[in-house]
Amino acid sequence: MKILHTSDWHLGRSFHRVSLLDAQAAYLDHLVATVHDHEVDVVLVAGDVYDRAVPSLSAVQLFDDALHRLAAAGVPTVMISGNHDSARRLGVGAGLIGRAGIHLRTDPARCATPVVLGDAHGDVAFYGLPYLEPALVKDVFKAERAGHEAVLGAAMDRVRADLGTRADTTRSVVLAHAFVAGGEPSDSERDITVGGVAAVPAGVFDGVDYVALGHLHGCQAVTERVRYSGSPLAYSFSEAGHRKTMWLIDLDATGAIAAERIDCPVPRPLARLRGRLDELLDDPALDRHVDSWVEATLTDPVRPAEPMARLAERFPHTLSLAFEPDRTPDDPQISYAQRLRGRDDQSIAEDFVAHVRGGYGTDEPERTVLRGAFDHVRVDDGVHEVDR
Repeated sequence: MKILHTSDWHLGRSFHRVSLLDAQAAYLDHLVATVHDHEVDVVLVAGDVYDRAVPSLSAVQLFDDALHRLAAAGVPTVMISGNHDSARRLGVGAGLIGRAGIHLRTDPARCATPVVLGDAHGDVAFYGLPYLEPALVKDVFKAERAGHEAVLGAAMDRVRADLGTRADTTRSVVLAHAFVAGGEPSDSERDITVGGVAAVPAGVFDGVDYVALGHLHGCQAVTERVRYSGSPLAYSFSEAGHRKTMWLIDLDATGAIAAERIDCPVPRPLARLRGRLDELLDDPALDRHVDSWVEATLTDPVRPAEPMARLAERFPHTLSLAFEPDRTPDDPQISYAQRLRGRDDQSIAEDFVAHVRGGYGTDEPERTVLRGAFDHVRVDDGVHEVDR
């Protein structure tokens, strides 16, 4: 069985205020063409179909068109909701849409009810695990703790229990939207940390033939059988080094897999340039970036005049401009943003507490309170985004 594994479409997302709708439409054209050209048997979408819980009309139209084309091709599609999606909105009409071969899995309670598809070698059971927000699904799975590993582990226990009732020849595929340990993140994924812990071990998924992951935007293999397809487009300059692809998985009669990367269209390459303004404007080696989307970080000791306008003369697609003057870390003029770069909310809050106390830091009970507060705000933001 040939499986096309995709994820993280983020329909409706822009790139530094530049609309990506045309690029996303071109990707969906490419996806449908790949289905035909490679005689794909089933398409998987491992979450974050949309970029927000309440997507724009243009994003919904893109999604609707893609579903119609996949259904017309007669190729079953299995998709789950991600942490950016509204599971309830995405799942509206799932029963009716399923009759057309488009199988939406957005209800955590149904994670052990697979989509069963057959080939010449027997059945393949596809289990969809939508994004599981621990605080919201802990009781559904009767998990001991409200953590990612606990709820995913409980969901996978149900999957393995159902699989155990099926014929020994049944092969199995799980779709999940999560941060699995060993994966390499980028700047464009929304934080899903709970209790200071975001990643779950790959061993949570033991017992199935293939795990199609979503959430991280770089295409990567955590293990031979546990893989991220990554996003089809770059959504931050941190992805400048990514090769955007989909996984074409060939699942044989024994459950062994062969994996091939299928490249996605690139609307415009990304370039991250760093140096003094005159160097960036005069260096002939940078000619190759004239047509790229550019992020420029200027290191001039003194901010130059009209830097954006001057950069745009050479690099007309400059989208991001930052200033990091060449200074030592203890320079009193170093910016607040530079001091905070790369640090999470928890560590910043702990340092603030230490600062107002005159140097006395936080103890473990206080750190637990802070973690709980950040978790509460993150979950509350997600709930209210769905309500709006």
